[in-house]
Amino acid sequence: MHEFSIIYNVLRAVEDVAKQNHFNQVDKIILRIGKLRQVMPDFLQFAFEASSEDTISEGAKLEIIEVPITIKCLTCQKEFEAKRQTYICPHCEGIKLEILSGKELLIDSIEGEKAE
Repeated sequence: MHEFSIIYNVLRAVEDVAKQNHFNQVDKIILRIGKLRQVMPDFLQFAFEASSEDTISEGAKLEIIEVPITIKCLTCQKEFEAKRQTYICPHCEGIKLEILSGKELLIDSIEGEKAE
């Protein structure tokens, strides 16, 4: 279950950003995670709740935005969203493909309260 290692790194990054912005509390974290990362959102939520105790992010809401797998066919130059595990261009049946999105693991935004 790699969700705990992901959350560990997210919490470290969030803490750094919170300190730089003089937050005394983080209220919300939005993550953008590509479907190719094979992250289970429920496990990620569980890992977040368990790991954020006694941190600046304790009690914060974690919002996860799943980024679809978008592919460009290098044969016909058309883009499409991969719906299955088989990656074949639905337009020309080409197999020379470039992944445009779906690998992301980004902290999209952090909301919090600034110290007085």
